[in-house]
Formats: sequence, structure tokens, C-alpha cells
Amino acid sequence: MKRFVVLFLLLIQNNIFSQGAFQYEKPPVFPDCESVEIDVLQQCFNNKVFTHIYNNFKVPQKALDENYKGDVALLFEVDTLGQFKVVYVDAIYNELKEEAKRVFSLLPKVKQATYNGRKTYKQYSVAIKIPLVNQSEAIQTEEEAKKINEISKLEAAAKSEFDKVNESLSAFESKGYTSQLNIPFTHSDYSRFDRQMNLIGTNSHTASKPFVYDEVSKYYDFKAEKDKLLKEASTWAGRKLWNEHLVELQGKDYWFTLDPILDLQVGKDTDAEFSSTYNNTRGFLVRGGLGKKLNFYASVFESQGRFAQYVNQYAESLKAFGPDPAIIPGRGIAKRFKTDSYDYPVAEAYLSYAPAKFINVQFGHGKNFIGDGYRSLLISDVASPHPFLKLNTKFWKIKYTNTWMWLRDVRPEVTEDGAFLTKYIANHYLSWNVSKRFNLGLFESVIWTNANDRGFDVNYLNPIIFYRAIEFETGQDAGNAILGASAKYKWNDNVNIYSQFILDEFSLSDVKAGERSWKNKYGYQIGVKYFNAFKVNNLMLQFEYNRVRPYTYSHNTIATNYGHNNQSMAHLWGANFSEAILIGRYNYKRWFADAKLIFGVRGLDFNDGTDNFSYGGDVYRDYDDRPFDNGVEVGQGIKTKTFNGNLQAGYIINPASNLKLFTDISIRNFNPDAITATTFKNNTVWFNFGLRTDLFNWYFDN
Repeated sequence: MKRFVVLFLLLIQNNIFSQGAFQYEKPPVFPDCESVEIDVLQQCFNNKVFTHIYNNFKVPQKALDENYKGDVALLFEVDTLGQFKVVYVDAIYNELKEEAKRVFSLLPKVKQATYNGRKTYKQYSVAIKIPLVNQSEAIQTEEEAKKINEISKLEAAAKSEFDKVNESLSAFESKGYTSQLNIPFTHSDYSRFDRQMNLIGTNSHTASKPFVYDEVSKYYDFKAEKDKLLKEASTWAGRKLWNEHLVELQGKDYWFTLDPILDLQVGKDTDAEFSSTYNNTRGFLVRGGLGKKLNFYASVFESQGRFAQYVNQYAESLKAFGPDPAIIPGRGIAKRFKTDSYDYPVAEAYLSYAPAKFINVQFGHGKNFIGDGYRSLLISDVASPHPFLKLNTKFWKIKYTNTWMWLRDVRPEVTEDGAFLTKYIANHYLSWNVSKRFNLGLFESVIWTNANDRGFDVNYLNPIIFYRAIEFETGQDAGNAILGASAKYKWNDNVNIYSQFILDEFSLSDVKAGERSWKNKYGYQIGVKYFNAFKVNNLMLQFEYNRVRPYTYSHNTIATNYGHNNQSMAHLWGANFSEAILIGRYNYKRWFADAKLIFGVRGLDFNDGTDNFSYGGDVYRDYDDRPFDNGVEVGQGIKTKTFNGNLQAGYIINPASNLKLFTDISIRNFNPDAITATTFKNNTVWFNFGLRTDLFNWYFDN
């Protein structure tokens, strides 16, 4: 029975002490507590009571002799006059009971409790600890105890947070292979899975590049390929050199990798007066994912280089307004380094997000490509990186790609107050798998500038509009619209035939007249790929023919041409050319070899002070500067026969970062019919050897 009473009193104590939390109830007040705030009056009362007990309670000798440890349960009240009265006391020894009553009789009169402003009595229960301790330091109301408990839990969680982050790390599993990250677009690497994506019966779409890993992983097992290429390495340095990313981190909902970027090469141009060519690129590459839907990519390059003489001359012919001497093809504006080299920093980055399984949205700074060939007549990666927003939507047998790009015209005649002119391109590309074998693509594009301060015209944000209609609505000279189409036929699992057609302007009456009008501005491509050629696994052979009539991609408005940073946004040569390409690619384990032969005829401008007409090859020239309206044919102007050959072989040192050791030889013959200050014969043999993180395409076949 006594144990029940003690438990009952303790429960009452907890309840009574909690009453102080209500603002309409005021506890008894000791004289020393009158100056404290009302929300801590109860705590002050408790402290005074227990301090009094600790200072005045004398433990009886009997309890001391028997080394007693326990409680004295006591119920007391403070009446309406403010006097303390013991209502009930219970203990194992009578001496403890009497001592408790004595101690409480010594308590002074206090200010009585109130309820809603009216005087009232208050009952409390206490448990006096034996041996005696100062319980005032441990007293708090129930709410205060909860708060302190919550704070302690928060503090404990906060103090262990850093350790939990480390504990949450797991073994790295290469989640990038099924992520929304782009597979870095290089023709050589894409040939490794080109066949698997083009098997008869697949519902893949292979024109819009770069691909994301998630869409290719349905056809090609990246992890299995990596496992086959693994080298035995027992040390940390060995694993990082041959098999792994430099930094690999993976948690429950995130992953992250960091790799160095290198492009260290040295070579010799037999046609140059300087001793050697070289490239010295250092940088870093960051890739990662947050959850399953969001991925990020960033690469920063710091480079100095000197190339073959014809590449240096071409780079300087692209020179932007200002003191900088060149634009490195495909990379960007370059400063002078020493006396005959270039310094050209580059950064590329993007965010990739898939809000649903059929949509991918990317925003970043980089390049895009549309086509199944080595060249593209629609949109290519030959120009410098630029800001873009891309929306890929895939459903049924359709893949629909919308790309909006922010470009620059850097020529002196379009700069204002030293600032380059900004222009914009909006592209639509619809890919339709008509059957298991046949794919049809439709393309449209419009280029416009900040005419009339309209900036980025919201009319072109509509993802399913016909740009030609918008062009007329905003003013026919307000934009330059281009239409195109592509087709691919899978002859069998190993042979694909592909094509493109680009239409800048078309006059049916002039076609019927047979006078080869300048208005017929179009181009076409036809090609074939032969996978596992002659039953040799991983051998791909490719033939491609491209032909683009003069004045295609150009415009009569100075900046609305199809170009960026003085480079074409389609074919490297601009327009007014025909070209035949033969390519062979082979890979075996970590070894690879590529061979390329390009035969072409181009038409160039004289620009000699006497003949300053545009013959249609330079997309930046105003087509109104043409010498004649009819009799226009490919190769007009300075007819130039060209040959570019390249043979490259190498070894993949690290498949995770795509670090390659390579050597190559390039042969170029440039043979114009007429020699001018900017056009002259050239025969080059260029040897190269180097170590490169292969992330993008170099095009040295200009």
C-alpha cells in the first residue's frame, strides 16, 4: 500500500508541476521570486523549496547507520494565506517522516497562488532523495523537460551529422551508366555502340546527339564493357590509373566523381617553319547525380597550343573583333601565348533533369549535333561551345528535340561599343520510327537577332510551332528560317543507309527554268555504315557524300546567318562544296584505330580588291553581294580541290575517365585554281603523339 501511495504522489507531482505552464494560473511566490518573469515563477518556487530542504534536512542517524538509499514521499499544500501545510508523508523510518514535517514547518509564509486573479490553494508532492542531494538543479516543469530533451536530441543529432554522412557512403557502383548524363560525343567512342542501337526492331532514335546514358543502356551494357576492360591492380595508385575515377563518392541519394583532364601532345608539321606543334591542356571534370532524376556535369580546360600551320592560319582567319589573334576551331577565342602559340581556356557544363521517364531537360554551355553521319547539315558540333536549353521528349515511336541556343557574332562590323552581337537559334527536330527499318526526321530552325530590342523572342519558345509562319508574322527579315529532313533505313543488322536534306530557300520556277538560280539554296547528304564489316567484330566502315549549293545558310541581314564565333553551325566548310568521306573504325579491348579519307571540291572567294564578290561559300557573307543570279554551281569562285587523310591508333589507359594514349598522322593537300593573299596551295604532313582525355571531337579537316 505504501508503494502505491508513493507512486500516486509522484504522479501528482508531475501533474502539479506542469500547471505552471498555463498563463491564467499563477503559482505561490517566494519574496525572492517576485521580480522574475511569470513564465519562470514555478521554477523559482521549486528551486526555493528544494534549496530549503537541502539546507535544513538532517538525515537521521538510523538511516545513516543502515546506509539507506531511497525517498521520502511528501504531499504538501500552500493555502490561500500563503502558509505551508504537510498533508501526507511516507517513509521507511518514522524518523524520516518527523524530520520532513520539521523542515516544512520552517518554510516562511509566501504570497498565495491565484487562478484567474482569485486566491487559491496549491498542492504539491515531492520525493526527498536519501542520501540528500540538491534537487533544485534538476527541477523543471514537464514542458521544460520536453524542450530540454528535444534540444538535447537535436544537439546530439547535429554533433553526429558529419559522422553519419561518412557512414552513409557505400561502395561505388557507376550509377552514371544509367543516369541522365550525356555520353561525351566523340565519333570514335559512339561507334562502339552504334550497331546495337541500330538493330532491326529497336525503337531507338540515333540522330539527336549527345545521347544520355539512360537511353543507350537499354541497348548496350556499359558496366559489362567496363568489367571486361578491368586490369588487376592491388594498389590505390594502380586502381586510379587503370580502372577508376580519381575521386568516387556514393551515398544513398547521390553520387559524385572527379577526374583530371589532360591533353598533352607534341608533333611535327613538315610544312611549318617552327620546330614542333604541341598542345598543353590541364583541367578537371566533375560528374554526379542527386536522386534519380537530376545530374550535373562540369569541365574546365586551361590550354596552350600551337598546331599545324594550316590550322593556325585558319584559326587566325576566324579572328574576332579586338586584340585577340585567333579563334581555335571548335573551342573559342584565344589569346597570344609567347610569340607563336595560343592560350584558349574553355568551360562546359550542364544540368540534366528528367521530371518524367519520357522527358529530359538540359540547360548548360556546350554543343549539340543532329545526324547519323560524320558531318551534319542541320546542326553540328564544329563551332565553339555556347549556352543552350534542350528539351527531349520521347513517346510511342517519336522523339522530339527542341533546342534553343544563344550565339555570338564577333565580327568588327556588328560589334557595338566593343561588345559582341548576340543572336539566337531555335531548332525543332522530330524523329519518327515509321517501321522497324525506316526512320524519318523533320527539322526546322530560325535565327534572329535583338532587332528592335526584342531580345529572345518568346514566339520561338513554342515547341510545336512552324517557324516559317512566325518569321512572316514578325517580319520576313526579322529571322532566317531553315527547313530540313533526315532519313535512315536499316538494310539489315549490319548495314544502315542514312541521309539529310537542308533547304534554305527554294524557287520552283527557277528550277523549271533550268538556269541554276542562286535562289535554290539547299544541300544533301547520303551515307552508309557497315558494322562488323566482312565479319570482323567491332570493325565499322562508313561512306558519306555531302553537297551544299552556294549561299546556303547565309542571309541578306548581316547577322542572321547560320554561324557562331565566325564558324558554321552546320558543315565545317560552310557552303558551295561537295565532299566524299571514307571512314574505318576498329576497337579491340582497350586498343582502337581510326582511318579517315576526305576528298572535296570547294568554291572560295577571291577578295583581291578587284573581285570582291561572294561566291557562296562563306556563310557570313551577304548573299546580295553575288556576282550573278543564274548559272550558279557548286565550286564556283576559286575552285579548290582538297584532300584530308588521317590515321590514328591508340590505347585506352582508363575507361572510367576515357584517358587515351594515341599517335596519329594527318596528310592534307589544298590545291586552289588561283592564288590570293588568303588562298594558296598547301601540302602538309602532320605527326602527333599524345595523352588525351577524350571528351569532344576535334575537326582539323578544314
